[in-house]
Amino acid sequence: MIFDTAFLAGFALLLLRIIIAIVFLSSGKSHVQKPKERGESIGMSPTTTTILGLAEIVGAVSIAFGVFTQIGALLIMGAMFGAMYKKIFVWKTGFYEDKGYGWHYDLLLFIGAFVIFATHGGSLIFI
Repeated sequence: MIFDTAFLAGFALLLLRIIIAIVFLSSGKSHVQKPKERGESIGMSPTTTTILGLAEIVGAVSIAFGVFTQIGALLIMGAMFGAMYKKIFVWKTGFYEDKGYGWHYDLLLFIGAFVIFATHGGSLIFI
């Protein structure tokens, strides 16, 4: 080990939680506010799109504030698993894409949520 950085682990997990929460608050808000348009773009009904958006918002708030972080992480992981499934098996999207995002983006968010799940999100909370 070159540097002893163990003291940064809690802060690093907090930063991970914040950035994932920002991404999913934004995504969830779009799903809830415009379920018809968002649903058409991802091949889901407006009702299912609204439920997805609410799950993303609940997961993001949970992760951001450090309350029931494992449940919030599971909600985010579920959304990303669904996104990866759709991109790989339904839309035949590659890992990287020239136009838009490949499923590498979804995998990164899934792994970030998995780290939060596995570590309980660290010891730092906002409340």
